[in-house]
Amino acid sequence: MSDNSSKHSRQEARVPGEIIPDRTLPSLTYREMPSPIPFRKMLGPSIILLGLSVGSGEFIIWPYMTYKYGLVLFWACILGVTTQYFLNMEIERWTLLTGESAVTGFSRLWRHWAWIFLLCNIIPWMWPGWATGGATMLSWFVGGEIMVKWYAIGSLVLIGIVISLGPIVYNTVERLQIVLIAVIAVVVIIIFILTVRWDAVKEMARGITMIGHIPPDIHLPALLGALAFAGAGGTMNLCQSHYIREKGYAMGKYIGRITSPITGKAEAISTIGFHFHYTPENMQRWKVWWRRANWEHLITFWMLCTGALVMLCLISYSTVYGMTGLDEQLGFIRMQGQIIGSQVGNLLKVLFYATGIAILFTTELGVLDAVSRVSTDIVKVSYLRESKWWTESRLYFAFLWLEIALGCVILAVGLDKPLVLLIIAAALNAGVMFIYSILLLYLNNKILDKRLGMHPVRFVAIIWSCAFFGYFTLITLNDQLPRLWEHLKKLWSS
Repeated sequence: MSDNSSKHSRQEARVPGEIIPDRTLPSLTYREMPSPIPFRKMLGPSIILLGLSVGSGEFIIWPYMTYKYGLVLFWACILGVTTQYFLNMEIERWTLLTGESAVTGFSRLWRHWAWIFLLCNIIPWMWPGWATGGATMLSWFVGGEIMVKWYAIGSLVLIGIVISLGPIVYNTVERLQIVLIAVIAVVVIIIFILTVRWDAVKEMARGITMIGHIPPDIHLPALLGALAFAGAGGTMNLCQSHYIREKGYAMGKYIGRITSPITGKAEAISTIGFHFHYTPENMQRWKVWWRRANWEHLITFWMLCTGALVMLCLISYSTVYGMTGLDEQLGFIRMQGQIIGSQVGNLLKVLFYATGIAILFTTELGVLDAVSRVSTDIVKVSYLRESKWWTESRLYFAFLWLEIALGCVILAVGLDKPLVLLIIAAALNAGVMFIYSILLLYLNNKILDKRLGMHPVRFVAIIWSCAFFGYFTLITLNDQLPRLWEHLKKLWSS
């Protein structure tokens, strides 16, 4: 047998079930670990995740927490985003090594995780708080506050059209997010320099050291949501699997990309992943991929996300902290803009509002894209692997427009309060993060070969994630379930 034939047969061999479980899904196939690409070409996936973070926790929920309670909770904010860094890298680990998403890895442990995570992906994110927030701010410009829900519905439909017309869906989302982050950075830095007071900086430094302090009058679902959205949150973090494999990271290079059925050229996509033999060459390539992926995520997610949180919370503290009587939805943002305008000029006020609208509408775009990706992956891998008609692209766009339709129905029936919708989404996603923290701990520590698994520091970080999100989820349930029960009893008696 020739060397080429021997190499081909070795690559096509199936990975034994004792290496990667194959009880619920087909076995992986052996392939060589691809050569690492230059670091500059790896930039992009974490910027999409950063864009999702800026539109929820950074621009709304944490500035809102600052307006209500000051900076005494900033310790939790930093812990939240740091915890998400380690979580995201464990999500990446499985995909770098197999090309499969983390949810597919969970489904290899127990087949029912597929439908559980499908629900965990759709239900928490169907509340269109970002579109509603952007529509509310748009109404400050064009008037017609009674038209907010229709502005929001129109934006959802427009987002669906924009995504549908991009030939390579990932490229469309990445380019939009890069432009968005660049514009946001310029505007926020200018406002930060012109408005933030020195006493606010000192108060933030004090808040970082107040570990464990929780204001007694805090609304627990809001706190839980803030912790989940100190970063992307929930299944948005799981979508990092999809972003890195569409970028061609490691074994994800063999999977393929989702294209538009209207303007794109179909690509072959593998539903089942790949693994590699533990040769010295493959192990060395893995180490380089892992090191560069960590640096990419540290710089473009953790550092930029933390910087955005610091600046936007300091702006909030310096402008609206201590005020009372503001509208409980986005009134604090409206007042921030008015104070910025009075202090540094009306142009900065307009830019602040315009930046907010762009952040929220583009975040809604990212959310719809991510939810559609995760749902598509779950359904195709677990239920429709053999279907020729239900390709990944068709499934993706079916889920995209289903999610848009759900959002439109929610808005049409009158659930159009942006802050309420965001807190619902965030609180539900914190519970999801508790679940997959436990699963990642098992998947990457017990299933993967010890040479590929968690370093002790990362093991402790994921244990912390389980405790962190688990504790706050449980105390929130303990606080809210009795209230929900009383509400249900009133409805029944009436």
